[in-house]
Amino acid sequence: MAIVKKSNININVSLDENRVPEELHWSAEDGGVENQEAKAMMLSVWDAEQKETLKIDLWTKDMPLDDMKMFFHQTLVTMSDSFYRATQDEKMRDTMKDFCEFFADKMDLKK
Repeated sequence: MAIVKKSNININVSLDENRVPEELHWSAEDGGVENQEAKAMMLSVWDAEQKETLKIDLWTKDMPLDDMKMFFHQTLVTMSDSFYRATQDEKMRDTMKDFCEFFADKMDLKK
């Protein structure tokens, strides 16, 4: 199948003198996102040749701890949904969701 379109997602990271992120901004033209501020990001890509995940985890130094806990929880929930869409494995999705509930409970995220 021929490639008919290419799309870009851009991430801009502003660092302080110690190379700690001060600001994160991202753009995705096809998604209607232009220079949107973010406080944290996780990016994973699969290296098929090496059979390993390459990743970038960044957060700004002013990211509140409570927000970081919510960010991780929501990322785990999203990963379980993505896993199901990719595999149709309901049993593992449900197991992952159970862990997400456990995580939320231990982090006092449930109100």
